[in-house]
Amino acid sequence: MKLESFQSGKLRKQYQYASFTPTSINLEWTWGDAAINLLLERATKALSELNAYSMVVPEVDLFIQMHITKEANTSSRIEGTQTNMDEAVMDIENVAPEKRDDWQEVQNYIQAMNDAIAELNRLPLSNRLLKTTHGILMQGVRGEHKSPGEYRTTQNWIGGTSLADAVFIPPHQDEVAELMSDLEKFWHNDGIAVPHLIRVALSHYQFETIHPFCDGNGRIGRLLITLYLVSTKFLHRPCLYLSAYLEKHKGAYYDALTTVRASHNIIHWIKFFLLAVAETAENGIQTFRQILELKHQVDQKLIKLGRRTEIAHRLMNLLYRRPVITSPQAVAALGVTQKTAIDLIGKLAELGILREITGYKKNRIFIFHEYLALFTS
Repeated sequence: MKLESFQSGKLRKQYQYASFTPTSINLEWTWGDAAINLLLERATKALSELNAYSMVVPEVDLFIQMHITKEANTSSRIEGTQTNMDEAVMDIENVAPEKRDDWQEVQNYIQAMNDAIAELNRLPLSNRLLKTTHGILMQGVRGEHKSPGEYRTTQNWIGGTSLADAVFIPPHQDEVAELMSDLEKFWHNDGIAVPHLIRVALSHYQFETIHPFCDGNGRIGRLLITLYLVSTKFLHRPCLYLSAYLEKHKGAYYDALTTVRASHNIIHWIKFFLLAVAETAENGIQTFRQILELKHQVDQKLIKLGRRTEIAHRLMNLLYRRPVITSPQAVAALGVTQKTAIDLIGKLAELGILREITGYKKNRIFIFHEYLALFTS
């Protein structure tokens, strides 16, 4: 089936409204538009280089955790949360009370991603895994009463205040199971010659169109992109996250998805998606280079600490995962006395590695500011 002949679906009359039933996508897709080939080549090249960095960078998992935190924060922000990156890496007691609900949504996303990636080591990408991941995402936050971990059994809608004035009405709840089954078969269909990046582009569009959950579909749909690429070994580490690009181009992102449903133009969406992958991967490569340069500079500074260099390296390994620290946290993580922790953090502050952000004499919080800045620019 040629992408140029794609039929997005049809409206189906329900009681007092019409829902949209998307076409099944578990088919072999081809195309005649040569521009897709060029974008596919660019995106594949950038992803391959990003994947290579993730395999050769020493202790890369230290840095991957911050990539996940950034994705969690940005993907949640697209849905309306107000947490900033410096808040996302703090403990809840250090976050303003009015922002703690948003903070918890970000933490849920981090846990959902980490658990899902771990699960892929023993199970394939599946509807079951998406449901489990959704259950983690929605626990104890807004939407916790909207069937977390289960596909919807009621009609939902996008935009507007009700079905009467909705911008888009996804398929009827009775169609969700069959449509999601078709999507899962598409992920694993070895009998069709469709490149992975085309499959994941189609999969993200299809997932967002089905909107299988009562809430949290945007976040799960974006998380699905990374899960698919890791599950197929296209990436060996979860180091590609599109939410920053999608947030920056939010209007174009939603317009591209809407264009498919309104005019069957899947080509426009695939071009948008491939460009997003290429630019995000290229930026990811630059971030890895900046991390390695910063790490080299920090390591040179730590040499000045003499016999305390080894324990300072242990503290830095904590900070590469989560660039905020208090002396009680250092005591617990390093197994040292309070005095040793305070002295060590003080030395790192003197070296310009850490910066105190509260201005207090007690209960002080220190940020690894140059590292955090790499994920906020």
